[in-house]
Amino acid sequence: MKHQGTWDTVCDADFDLQDAEVMCRQLGCGIPVELLGGAVFGKGGDQVWREEIQCRGNESHISFCPKSPSKTENCSHDNDVGLLCSGYTDSRLVGGPDSCSGRVELQYLSEWGTVCDASWDMRAASVLCQQLQCGSAVTVTGQAWFGEGRGRIWADVFECQGNETHLSQCAVSSWSRAACSHGRDAGLICNGSKSLSALNGTVRLSGESDCEGQVEVYYQLTWSRILMDSWSFKETSVVCRQLGCGSAVRLYSSSLSGTGDSDVCLTEYQCSGSESHLLNCSDPQRLNCSSGPQVSIECSRFEPVTF
Repeated sequence: MKHQGTWDTVCDADFDLQDAEVMCRQLGCGIPVELLGGAVFGKGGDQVWREEIQCRGNESHISFCPKSPSKTENCSHDNDVGLLCSGYTDSRLVGGPDSCSGRVELQYLSEWGTVCDASWDMRAASVLCQQLQCGSAVTVTGQAWFGEGRGRIWADVFECQGNETHLSQCAVSSWSRAACSHGRDAGLICNGSKSLSALNGTVRLSGESDCEGQVEVYYQLTWSRILMDSWSFKETSVVCRQLGCGSAVRLYSSSLSGTGDSDVCLTEYQCSGSESHLLNCSDPQRLNCSSGPQVSIECSRFEPVTF
């Protein structure tokens, strides 16, 4: 706080959530995420503000808030308060059969936008499902599976651990190598969705990362693995594209157990390699997984950038 030409810190006992709402709004930084006392961001060097700020929360500037003499004695820079704000103020899933599945859209301050599929993974998806009270994430979809959005495309990468309760608690990286368009809007299906038939034809990778692992396809209400016998780089290219994971890097066989929902595997997918989803390829056949090794793939993660 600026007072008589100097910048004063504020005692953590004299600053509450309503004050934080006004401060974040004044700074153009959205909404408060967390108040942090005990000089967590370091100790100030000038004076400690000697008044208690008493905002209602709807003021546009901290100077409009009533103030009274602080009741806290002996408050020092050891008690400097810190504040974490988030510009992402709301979220929703659009274009799906219900509010628990659809295209990921986030509101930054007052503006809604979509999320690039290269910037979105299962950990962030799990946090958003929980935030929306939709359970846990079942799968992430790329390539505008739920239709293309309009307006801004947020390229921020949410670096979630997966156990957060709100996206605002995740670290955010604003740097992304991926060039995005609305054709690559990310989607999400949570297990709270009342219409899991929306999953049909969606793909996930079980293994090393979101863009490498054993291929699983949701087909006839079951997650199934893919047999290696008729799979090629053409089908791999389609899966990488569908997941928003760039181009195909590697195709290899595996015999992992414990993935998928049954002992039934899929085979005989036939793609040209240019399709955006496996649904656009030929229908598969079903065989017992003991018939042979299953498919694992590695994608590049990012689309190449051209200058």
